Amino acid sequence: MAQINSAFTLFMSLMVEAMPFLLLGVLFSGLLQFFVDERKLVALMPKNAFLGAFVGSCIGFLFPVCECGNVPVARRLLLQGAPTSVAIGFLLAAPTINPIVFWATWTAFRDQPEVVFFRILFSLIIATVIGWVFSVQKDVRPLLQSGVAAYMNRKLEKPTGSGSPLLQSGTYFLGQSSKPLITDPIEYEAMMSNKTDKPPNYRFQLLLDNTIQEMRELGGVLVLGSAIAAILQVFVPRDFILGLGQDNITSILAMLLLAAVVSICSTVDSFFALSFASTFTTGSLVAFLVFGPMIDLKGVGLMLSVFKPRAILYIFGLAGLLTFLFCLFVNLYIS
Repeated sequence: MAQINSAFTLFMSLMVEAMPFLLLGVLFSGLLQFFVDERKLVALMPKNAFLGAFVGSCIGFLFPVCECGNVPVARRLLLQGAPTSVAIGFLLAAPTINPIVFWATWTAFRDQPEVVFFRILFSLIIATVIGWVFSVQKDVRPLLQSGVAAYMNRKLEKPTGSGSPLLQSGTYFLGQSSKPLITDPIEYEAMMSNKTDKPPNYRFQLLLDNTIQEMRELGGVLVLGSAIAAILQVFVPRDFILGLGQDNITSILAMLLLAAVVSICSTVDSFFALSFASTFTTGSLVAFLVFGPMIDLKGVGLMLSVFKPRAILYIFGLAGLLTFLFCLFVNLYIS
């Protein structure tokens, strides 16, 4: 019974910690949708795949959202026609490459500035590389969930007068919604092409409706992911995870696993990692701080609202491998 109470308490703490950042991401996504001209946005994106991935990885510094809020923003970037490299770069880097996380990490590791430096550097490099790798897939729609891919198909075609071009609440997880935000594709296309001419109160109403719609959709998968993370943290002995290793290699593997399991928000995970500073290697601490914001259990559910499972496995594998190699280099040659 005590374990159940602990799991419920942990679940609620994860939800309370994550929901504000999810709301921030959804609001920013809506701002992109209703207040930014997609054509101008796409025109500003670099055409070069590698440079696009780098720019996407740096956008998080201007728009600080964590690993709960980056998914709706990345999805919106894709729907607006931004290059895949830009969206992937933002998706992976935004939770770390932002001023809030930088400040929190510096506060926790003021006596170990190399941890702060490596966290920012490795996160930027890994996000850029993975975004660049995904740019090889010229048509990204086979890697996307059917709802996202179908909307992108409509963007490439003229409206036919049937069906809604806007993602409906619950398209991915909760079941089809019976009340889409805008049901007429011609009306939607007209609204999007002339949205800068619409009065502010009209666009704010659309923003409110869209926020409620996306919070219903993404909030459902956030609840599921947080529940799984809480159950694993309580019922899998932490000593087992920490006892996996203390040396240069196994300590990194243990912290990679711990980062995925505990699912702590990137704004506070540095203080959690600080508690292991005296017993774990520098490389393993950096691994926790780099890999956790990119990949965690509650984030998997949110990412499934955009990508098919095999695409997420690619992202997981590349992120884990690059993180391990960089942090092993730190353990062997720097720390």
